[in-house]
Amino acid sequence: MDLVATPKNPIPLGVSVGFLKGKGGVPLRFARWRSALKERHGTVCIFPGRSEFIEKYFEVVGELRRRGFAVAVLDWRGQGGSGRLLRNSLKGHVKSFSDYEDDVARFMNEVALPDCPPPYYALAHSMGGTVLLKAATMRGCWFSRMVLTAPMLEIAGLPMPPAAVSGIATGLSLCGLGRLAVPGGMKEYVANQTFEGNPLTGDHERFLRNLSVANAAPALAVGPPTLGWVRGALSAMAAVNSDRFPDRLRVPVLMLAAGDDRIVSSKATESFADRLKVGAQILLRGSRHEILQERDLIREQFWAAFDAFVPSAVASKLGEPIVA
Repeated sequence: MDLVATPKNPIPLGVSVGFLKGKGGVPLRFARWRSALKERHGTVCIFPGRSEFIEKYFEVVGELRRRGFAVAVLDWRGQGGSGRLLRNSLKGHVKSFSDYEDDVARFMNEVALPDCPPPYYALAHSMGGTVLLKAATMRGCWFSRMVLTAPMLEIAGLPMPPAAVSGIATGLSLCGLGRLAVPGGMKEYVANQTFEGNPLTGDHERFLRNLSVANAAPALAVGPPTLGWVRGALSAMAAVNSDRFPDRLRVPVLMLAAGDDRIVSSKATESFADRLKVGAQILLRGSRHEILQERDLIREQFWAAFDAFVPSAVASKLGEPIVA
């Protein structure tokens, strides 16, 4: 599907939208933009979190382009404008997180490397951070640096220890129940979500902006995950949290944790960062899970950290020519 615009969330100019053929023939939607400056510093590849879609990142795309970066964004299989894996399109499903890793490889080899300028940097949120950490252990990894917001290293609020939940999800999946949604799964998209008490952002306007996109195009929405997704997620997190994993990372990583995160564990991010040889972690106090959708004060802290970590990440200079 084409990108969806709303009055408060217009599509940044100069976009190129297309589809890849992912593993199993699943169509994967992507979008890319050139830098808005004549002075160019490479490409930032954005990998959203679970249930997100490209349209949520239009504001971020503009901010990166004004810093001299080209931008490329991928919709993961099973969400956003990419192909769904189950008849009920609201179920957030994947057979294995290795399928997401394959999506990254195809996206980089077929979109970023042929059509976007090097060097390449990754900006990943939540689930995207889990997948990108696995990619950072590969020989010849495409990225010079990675910035991860609220990386999904441990899911907050599980009813029992992760190993126990993983055992139950695995057992049910092996019994053929992996496509069942976790309790509370949605049968249809609910348009009247409320800002009060939401765990994602403390910014009312950005919350309504994202909701307006989903209301304009309900096909972009995804509900709770399936047992199969839970199984894959817990397996991937267990691998990332293993004792030797940080030593295998080949890319410097900056991780930003949200101080008021109720979706993933910020303590797990801090613990992981303590074991990094090359990288750093910053806690953004007062932020809920979606750091890049948060209040301006929190987002300013994010961009200050990003600009300090990513080489040549500079805001546009007064009078510098802007390219369409």
